[in-house]
Amino acid sequence: MDRMKIIKRRLSMSLRSARPVDDSLSELAEQMALDEASTARDNGERCEQSYRCPLTVASSIVHENVKMGSDGESDQASGTSSDEVQSPVRVRMRNNHHRRISNEDINKRLSLPADIRLPEGYLEKFAMNSPPFDKPMSRRLRRASLSEIGFGKLETYIKLDKLGEGTYATVFKGRSKLTDNLVALKEIRLEHEEVPCSAVVSLLKDLKHANIVTLHDIIHTDKCLTLVFEYLEKDLKQYMDDCGSIMSVHNVKIFLFQLLRGLAYCHRRKVLHRDLKPQNLLINEKGELKLADFGLARAKSVPTKTYSNEVVTLWYRPPDVLLGSTEYSTPIDMWGVGCIFYEMITGRPLFPGSTVEDELHLIFRILGTPTEETWPGITTSEEFKTYNFPRYHAEPLVNHAPRIDSDGHDLLSKLLQFEAKKRILAEDALRHAYFKCLGEQVQTLADTASIFSVKGIQLQKDPGKRSSVYPESCKFSFKYCSTETLMWP
Repeated sequence: MDRMKIIKRRLSMSLRSARPVDDSLSELAEQMALDEASTARDNGERCEQSYRCPLTVASSIVHENVKMGSDGESDQASGTSSDEVQSPVRVRMRNNHHRRISNEDINKRLSLPADIRLPEGYLEKFAMNSPPFDKPMSRRLRRASLSEIGFGKLETYIKLDKLGEGTYATVFKGRSKLTDNLVALKEIRLEHEEVPCSAVVSLLKDLKHANIVTLHDIIHTDKCLTLVFEYLEKDLKQYMDDCGSIMSVHNVKIFLFQLLRGLAYCHRRKVLHRDLKPQNLLINEKGELKLADFGLARAKSVPTKTYSNEVVTLWYRPPDVLLGSTEYSTPIDMWGVGCIFYEMITGRPLFPGSTVEDELHLIFRILGTPTEETWPGITTSEEFKTYNFPRYHAEPLVNHAPRIDSDGHDLLSKLLQFEAKKRILAEDALRHAYFKCLGEQVQTLADTASIFSVKGIQLQKDPGKRSSVYPESCKFSFKYCSTETLMWP
């Protein structure tokens, strides 16, 4: 008891922080227990140190990062400096905060790619400045940490080939100095009003899914906004061309499932794509399909022109949008899924119209001219009445896509519904009987897990495949090259 009184008295004389004395006493008690064991071995001079060491330890812990007390005197306890004695308690406390931090810890905390190259000495600096891993990291500190690594800086990326150029943007093939991986650099000039704002682009960066193209970095300067995407070899249109427009039915099923996975993830987060088409679906050498070029523009309507002044294709637009509807929701994407499904299985577009009127004629020739029974309210639509469509009768889809089985026809018909609210949801489509042969495991994949991580899932050789490799001379026509920026809901 006398020892504890002495300790408490000396602590109260030197304490300058708001930390309670009792908190420090619990640490002293632990150290004193260690000293008691040492005293049993040596009852000589060790006895004196059993008094001195705990006091030094306590003052080192309490006054860490505090230089001077309020009275102008040093907060270091008299007698022994903290540099002279490295207490096991203090060493243990300090090491618990720093020694366990590894590259993997930093990658996880900052959401970095696993193969990133951190600057020399960054690991130690991060360990000293970062709060403990059980506490949240401030947004300001996170931004500063990412900037110090090299994110948000143009000099981090090396430009290689120009892939495309339009009125508003230029796209380059590039290489990241951080990972040595290829990237696509989309430079959007900011002098035009319709370019995306950084806040909207940041939303895209939060989409983390195996079937969505990754936005690695955003670089904002006074005149240019550069989006750094992962680089993929080709798009679905090129893939179909390489197959001579004859794809394996099995591969169609795998690609369609991946498309629906990516869409379901987006729709759960209230994000729409709004311009689905084969050119916006990228494919890597593994066969992983990824959605690209999400809606980024500020305008409220579906775009009619791209950033390169190309007329946006009407082939994958639902009839309600073609007739002027602005009530955009997830069904706008599901019609496009149906059109792409048909095109993969048949090798030709379903509704290749050249104008809005021509597009609607093609739709109604196959699906039938809508009536109040098939599309409630359509007969009162001024746009619909303006065209004065003839009365087409619906044709069985099986006549146009004989390679699809009965389950496939059922899914296709549920995607190609006139009335938006009747179209099947992406989540429900994933559980359709058409995908039953893929097994149950594909239904429980983590968002970032590839479908090819499931044992037994792999692509087959396409009947019309001309080459098993991707030609290096191929000029990529996917969205990095067309430089189109789409709509955000």
